[in-house]
This record gives sequence, structure tokens and C-alpha cells, in this order.
Amino acid sequence: MRDAKVLISGSGIAGPVLALWLDRYGASVTVVERAPALRTGGQLVDIRGTAAHAVVTRSGLAEQVRAARTAAEGLSLVGADGRRQASTRADGFGGNGPVAEIEILRGRLSEVFYDATCNDVEYVFGDRISAMHDDADGVHVTFDYAPPRVFDVVIGADGLHSGVRRMLFGTERPGLRHLGMYAAYWTAENHLALEDWTEVYSEPGRTIGMRSINDNRAVMAFAAFTSAAFRHDPQDVDAQKAVLRSHMAGMGWETERLIAQIDDADDFYFDSCSQVVLPAWSRGNVGLVGDAAYCASPLSGHGATISLVGAYVLAGELARARGDHAAGLRAYESRFRPWLLDIQKFGRGNGRMMAPNTTLGIQFRRTLLRLQELVPAVNFTLQGQVRMSNGFELPDYSRSEAETRVVKGDPR
Repeated sequence: MRDAKVLISGSGIAGPVLALWLDRYGASVTVVERAPALRTGGQLVDIRGTAAHAVVTRSGLAEQVRAARTAAEGLSLVGADGRRQASTRADGFGGNGPVAEIEILRGRLSEVFYDATCNDVEYVFGDRISAMHDDADGVHVTFDYAPPRVFDVVIGADGLHSGVRRMLFGTERPGLRHLGMYAAYWTAENHLALEDWTEVYSEPGRTIGMRSINDNRAVMAFAAFTSAAFRHDPQDVDAQKAVLRSHMAGMGWETERLIAQIDDADDFYFDSCSQVVLPAWSRGNVGLVGDAAYCASPLSGHGATISLVGAYVLAGELARARGDHAAGLRAYESRFRPWLLDIQKFGRGNGRMMAPNTTLGIQFRRTLLRLQELVPAVNFTLQGQVRMSNGFELPDYSRSEAETRVVKGDPR
């Protein structure tokens, strides 16, 4: 990748992680982000499995990630009266159970990798790609505001509603698979004084919960409801809040108090639980990574994990390709897609656990959690999830990094 000019669209998780590794392989990296600044906060995400932990370790940022994480000791299912009916702890199943060992606000994870790269990578905020054309001499990119530029490679890391994906394949919708559910997240008061804990309450077809964050000074509230797909404007937050209020109206437990705080939450997020399913993740010298390429939905519990690992593999395969960027993009997909398909399959089934449609389903979930607590060895469902989380063997691209250091004269 020495001296290759790479443009990354999006500064969520995959974008800064990809930027870090491409910079280490000698590329000249630019990240463009439509938001006016790095987005901090956001919903809690999990880092699961040996591959994702290895990416964090190999990046040299394990200490920073652990320092930024949200302490999480466990989770309880509660009844309408607030009594805990079943619980699980984070230290079960090697930290890869329902509550992961490392849970961190999405924006804080982005911030760790941004801080590690901002002195060597060009970040352009408040702009976006408006058009691009892959030609023999490079990918010609037009922006909303900045002058046109030419890059050797362009990567879309711009999320579920990716603009780069739309430009590659002509439209957004054919790549999206709706999983029959919508979800929302927002910061609220910790009025139950939860300490490093999560509580979840469900009624048929809808779920609401709260997870303590910020040293237990607040909670990340979350809500989900089952629904067929409907059109909504990702930019119309007021309309999204109205939809959420309508679907959660009359729900018991702490629902009314949590929903009452959405207007004061500057980090409110609402979207469908959808997956991105594409026949290919690249065309020529333009590719996709993270949710833009293969979103598994929040129901998978592996969104941050596959963004971390996917970005690492993409950078490594581009480095190995030694200038044949299109071949590197194809190699990344070939190596990473099989594991990704397993995670997407898991995500499609996990929605029944997030917001069961029936009272019987809610009772079944509670029984499973009690079994895990009382007899962990017989909980085959979670054992299968742990095997899946650990099911990807992370390639070693250290030779490419070492070769770059020699050229740069880096003594490390």
C-alpha cells in the first residue's frame, strides 16, 4: 500500500480502524465524514470473540479501549413490578455471553481509533462524496464542498444507509433485509440507581430496558418493537420519536418515565433492524466495509466486532495485494464472508429473543436465562453463540507492516 491514496467515507468504527491499519501499511489516507465533528456517545456495543480482541491488541490500543469501556457486571429480566426474574453475569462464557466483557459506547470506541490516527490521517468533517467514477488512472471523486480529487482506492464505511453503496449498486433498498423489528437508543437518568447493570422488560412484541453508563451517572435506554417495514426518513428525528411513542404507549414497568426523556436526549437514535446482503462488496477499486457492506443488525450482538475485524482484514489484504487493489478487495471478501454469513444467520434468529411476540416466548427466554445461571453447561444456545464469536481465525499481516517500517526507517 506504499504511497497509495485511499479515501474512506465514514468515521464510525470501521472507518478509523481501517485508517489506522492502512496508515501502518504506508497508505496516504483521507477520511470524509458528513457530520460536522466526530460523533461521540451512541449506543453501547460489544467486542466479542478472539479475533476482535486480537485486533484491539495488535493495534496497540487495548489499554485505551479498556479505559473507555462501560463497566458491565450483568443483566436481569424484570417483571412489570420491577422484580428481577432471571439474571446473567458478564463473566460467564468467557465474557462472550449475553453481556460481553467489553461493552463500550459506540462513539467512544471510534474516538479511541480517531485519537490514534488523527495526526497521520487526514480527516475532513462536514462533507461527503457526491459522485465518483472509477477510471484507468484512479477513482475520480466529487464532494459536496471540497474540490474534486483522485484516489487509488475508495472505501465506503458509511453505515446502514451507505451513500457509497448506493453509488456502487444504483440504489439502497435491494441490499437491505428487514428483520421485522425497529430499535431506539437514548441517554436517560439512572433513576433506579443501577450499578454496572442492565435491566430489561418485555411485553409481547416490544421490549424496553436500561443499562447504566458514565460511571452509573446515567443509563443508555433502549426500546424495540416488532413491525413490518415502513418508510421513515433517517433525518426526521421528530417523526421517529412520534413513532416510538406510539408503539410503546401503555407499556408497563419504567416505560413512561424513559420515553418521557427522548426529547431531551441529544443522542436519540432510531432505525430498522436490518441486514445488508450484497452479491459483492466491491467493484473495481471501490469497496465497502462494516455496516455499509454486511450489517448484521443490532440483533446479532456482533456489529462492532465485525467492523473491527473486517476493517483489519480489508487493510491486510490490500497490503498483500501489492498495488492490485481490486484483487485485494476480492481477497478480503473471500476470506471474511463465510464467518460474516454465520453471524448474519444468528442475527436473524436472535430477534425472537430480543422482543418475543408472545407471552410464552417471554417465559421461554426467562427459562433459558435461569438455566444458564443455574446449569451453564446445558445452555447449548449460548455455547453455540460463543463458538460462533470465536469462529474466525485472524490472519497475520505483520510482515506487510514490518516491510513498511523498513521503508519508513521506523526502528520498532
